Amino acid sequence: MSLAPAPTLRPAPRVGQDALPCRNFDPDLWFSDAPAQLELAKSLCGGCPLRLECLAGAAERQEPWGVWGGEIFEHGQVVARKRPRGRPRKEDVARDAALRDEAAARTARAVEAVDARQALRLAA
Repeated sequence: MSLAPAPTLRPAPRVGQDALPCRNFDPDLWFSDAPAQLELAKSLCGGCPLRLECLAGAAERQEPWGVWGGEIFEHGQVVARKRPRGRPRKEDVARDAALRDEAAARTARAVEAVDARQALRLAA
């Protein structure tokens, strides 16, 4: 396993470092084990100008964990929320299934939006 950064397939838009929450807060927040901290990281991603590109890139790379583009990745898949340790309640399992479907749909829309932007850039 290499720790070298993966090559980017698309040129990243130039954005000031001040606009990126992942550059202004503790990076460990995006890779925390605590569900509350991951929810905070998700909320910070909401206003990021690179949110869609970040989410699409993480989905393509199947990131093993962390918050990417406002979504939580676990084992390469988007999860609605990270469960705390212990056995979940039955109603939590049902709610998680609905949230997982919603998160997967958002991820698919983000990938499509980024691909459409890329196609427009290439056509220009």
